[in-house]
Amino acid sequence: MDQLPATFVKGFHDEASIRKMKYNSFGRTGLKVSEISLGTGTLCKFYGNQGETDGAKAVRLALKKGINYIDTAPYYGQGRSEEILGSGLKGVPRQAYYVATKVGRYELEYENMFDYSAKKTRESVEKSLTLMGLDYIDVVQIHDVEFAADLNVIWNETLPTLEALKTEGKLKYIGVSAYPMDILKTVISGAPGRFDTVLCYCRNTLIDNSLVDYLPFFKANNLAVICASGHAMGLLTNDGPQPWHPAQEQTKNVCREASDYCKKQGVELGKLAMYHFIQLDGPSTFLSGMQCESLVNINLEAYLEGLTSKEQTVLDYLNERIFSKVVDRNWEGIELERYWAAMRSLRT
Repeated sequence: MDQLPATFVKGFHDEASIRKMKYNSFGRTGLKVSEISLGTGTLCKFYGNQGETDGAKAVRLALKKGINYIDTAPYYGQGRSEEILGSGLKGVPRQAYYVATKVGRYELEYENMFDYSAKKTRESVEKSLTLMGLDYIDVVQIHDVEFAADLNVIWNETLPTLEALKTEGKLKYIGVSAYPMDILKTVISGAPGRFDTVLCYCRNTLIDNSLVDYLPFFKANNLAVICASGHAMGLLTNDGPQPWHPAQEQTKNVCREASDYCKKQGVELGKLAMYHFIQLDGPSTFLSGMQCESLVNINLEAYLEGLTSKEQTVLDYLNERIFSKVVDRNWEGIELERYWAAMRSLRT
């Protein structure tokens, strides 16, 4: 690229890497964010025991290589992800990155998992600032809004509280995230012009391309689209999904068949998934979890160099012979059903 981004810091960044990275407009914000961004949901026990040192090193390597947008949340390890991220950001010039966190989803126990109240929202942002060692957060997103018992709490408590915190200088932009796509459309339509970003995850993968249908609506609302989890929360990797993954067994079995085939061919399914993920035109950034330096390098390799002829052959085979067997291409409703069933049992 001819012009270096506003986040470039001479002496900190690898300038050659910065020049290879594409930086896209971030909705109406005026920011330019790296086409590849760093997700930190993997910096916690959801994806195995993550060492703080490895996680912090991954953060710094990603930043040096030109990634300038990082996403986290209090729910990821109940603050552990934000804490490790804060460790990785120590000594890094604040100019060098944009950081996003979330409010609304917190604990593993069902009774304390969600809280969209004004009080909790303010407390959460203050805690995130402390854990990450920041004076302000670039983007705060309302997390998994489909779990709100009534969307009015989002419009009447969570969102106004974030707007007040923005006025106070503690955050700059406001976003929303969810797994079901229709709920995102509903929430955004119910507060026109008040959201800056929208995060969609597992909706642009080798088994699900439903984000395509919603991009025109998001773009019409001048939103920055954060396209997350091209690996479908670990489903599309050689290691396969974690035990908690909500996908149907048939879907998991097909993806295991794909990973087994990749292993036999000496190919990493995660790299194929990453390559496919970033081909979509429209999102501002493609957010991927990278909990160690090797994953940063693999994902950037897929972005910068594409696939080898062998990898492309394997990908073609998977698309034609294996992924075509998937019956349920998403797991929409499964987590919601479990949550409300658990909440009902707690009340009886």
